[in-house]
Amino acid sequence: MTIAATPRTGHQYTITHGDYVAVITELGAALRKLTYQGKNVIATFGANEVAPASSGQLLIPYPNRIEDGVYTFEGKTYELPIDEHERRNAIHGYGYRAYWTLENLDESTVTLSWRVPNMAGYPFDVVVAVTYTLTDNGLNLTIAARNNGETNAPWALAIHPWLANGFDGYGDEIDGQNAQCSLMVPADTHVTVDDRLLPTGTEPVDGTKYDFREPMKLDQQPYDDAWTDVKHAEDGTVTAVLYRPDGMAVEVGGDETITSFQVCTGTGFAPDNHPAGVAVEPQTAYANAFRSGKDVIVIKPGEVSSTTLFIRMRKA
Repeated sequence: MTIAATPRTGHQYTITHGDYVAVITELGAALRKLTYQGKNVIATFGANEVAPASSGQLLIPYPNRIEDGVYTFEGKTYELPIDEHERRNAIHGYGYRAYWTLENLDESTVTLSWRVPNMAGYPFDVVVAVTYTLTDNGLNLTIAARNNGETNAPWALAIHPWLANGFDGYGDEIDGQNAQCSLMVPADTHVTVDDRLLPTGTEPVDGTKYDFREPMKLDQQPYDDAWTDVKHAEDGTVTAVLYRPDGMAVEVGGDETITSFQVCTGTGFAPDNHPAGVAVEPQTAYANAFRSGKDVIVIKPGEVSSTTLFIRMRKA
């Protein structure tokens, strides 16, 4: 018997509009590639590669870490698998591990769906649909989660794009490349963490290396940190910007459900797992949310939680 092999990341769904091209994978409904006028907007990877450093993944039903994989929700305690073994944390949810179902594909739009399996650590019957759409204004994502069960469900999400720094590839030189970039994150508060990268509190960014409210060079790496108390514009959106040495700027953000950003420079990562860029992740909640309860969205039976996100490029 012959078994036809698809790429390790599954079927590849290419959408185009104007100067933009995006490739979304069946595995995890992840964003594998996004280009503008032929330039990388995000760090890309091969269809047969495991996504390096969570590149392009959707982080659902929770982003970042949960201490010891244990949390309590509405009086019941749940235990998640430990998959960041060196720090004894559960990390980044389950959505990136599953092959999603294609619901619709046309020239500029693709929609995929996933129903959370009945797992001991997250037994909630949540059905998720993500729609990627390219327009003149870049890439928009809408992530809609419907609670198909009979009890409330905890929910949080993020996306994990590595915004391309204007160079390509992987290697030891990427910290130096990133240092040529500047970053703007409109947030008043920095989240402090312990040696397991779990939150210990918050502090004002004033006068610190964490004050990115105006563009600041990334020359004080490493960063693997969250910022909160973000400032939304009048239209409800919040936007972080990476300014590149090639004169381009990459914007990433989302709607009023976004409460924080996580930023990671990848400092200290193995060269083959260090994308040429900076991870700038809009989040509805930061690390340990299921355990702390901070910013967790509660989806009632029959109701839908929706978040809209975007990534786009412009001249700086």
